[in-house]
Amino acid sequence: MANSTAESLFAQKQGKNTTQPPDLVDRPYKAYLLGIIIAICGNFLISISLNIQKYTHVRQSQPGSKPYYTCALWWCGIILMGVGELGNFAAYGFAPASLIAPLGCVSVIASAVISVVFLKETLRASDILGGALAVTGTYLLVTFAPHNTQHITAHVVQRYAVSWQFLTYLVLEMIVFCVLLYLYKRRNLKHIVVVLLLVALLASLTVISVKAVSGMITESLKGSLQLTYPIFYVMVVVMVASCGFQIKFLNQAMKMFDATEVVPINFVFFTASAIVAGIVFYQEFYGLALLNIFMFLFGCLLSFLGVFLIARNRPKIKTERPFIDMGQVPGKRCTDKVQPEAKRITYGSLAAKILHLDKKGGQEEDST
Repeated sequence: MANSTAESLFAQKQGKNTTQPPDLVDRPYKAYLLGIIIAICGNFLISISLNIQKYTHVRQSQPGSKPYYTCALWWCGIILMGVGELGNFAAYGFAPASLIAPLGCVSVIASAVISVVFLKETLRASDILGGALAVTGTYLLVTFAPHNTQHITAHVVQRYAVSWQFLTYLVLEMIVFCVLLYLYKRRNLKHIVVVLLLVALLASLTVISVKAVSGMITESLKGSLQLTYPIFYVMVVVMVASCGFQIKFLNQAMKMFDATEVVPINFVFFTASAIVAGIVFYQEFYGLALLNIFMFLFGCLLSFLGVFLIARNRPKIKTERPFIDMGQVPGKRCTDKVQPEAKRITYGSLAAKILHLDKKGGQEEDST
């Protein structure tokens, strides 16, 4: 008791905030900056990986090409993605989760720039405006994000896992998840918001478990072994399970909806769930000034808007035509359409044959 009183008096003399929880500490600026740099580099590598895979798929789509998984360049992209995700994982051990998650907009910005420079996609005005908004939002996030974080130990994770705030949040999340899953599976409500909300609810558990695992590994590397506690392996199981189901629902969303819709909405939902998870579980906004909170949320809003502008209506990379251009055949006139529209109801269906028979019957009646 005397030691805690002395520490409190010393903190007051140093001008530090003594109202924050005992586990919250002011991390050295170098460690905080290291987490930001690792996250930015990891997202940049992910953007390079995505564009390498996109380039490989386009090149392998040409006639006579081998499958994409036999290409060494595609495997280089997969390796880069693994390194980038590993960097994001490590960044959670140095910086707050509410900051690392929004920095995912770096991947969207870098991917747009790389696709224009190397894949020769069209640079649009919305790309420039969206990039400017996303960069501004990222600057506000880094500047006004909470600089206080915890030394993530097994005892800290155990105490937070049984706190009334997190238990209330977990129960509400489970109720909402079950309702959405019922609507999606039983009522066949295949709406993009429903699917991506399922992904976001799972993502909140992923963020909590990833930060816990990464933090305990970081503390173990510093000399305080945390891998002997059961809570570490519980968090590993939660991390793997939530990631697996999250990928499952996200793949279903990519099958049903266009990527220009999935990317911005998923980024907004994932970031919001990560921020809420950091606030509820790790109490990252505890003691933060109201101005900092407002500017942080404003930075998130700018990043959301920037990602939306960059991702909407992205131009598709042209591939070779699957049909013959009649304008290239000598003696033939160039026509606008050389094959039926595949999206029409009558294309290749029984209705086309019925319409053809009716038309033929009508012509026979007219002739008689």
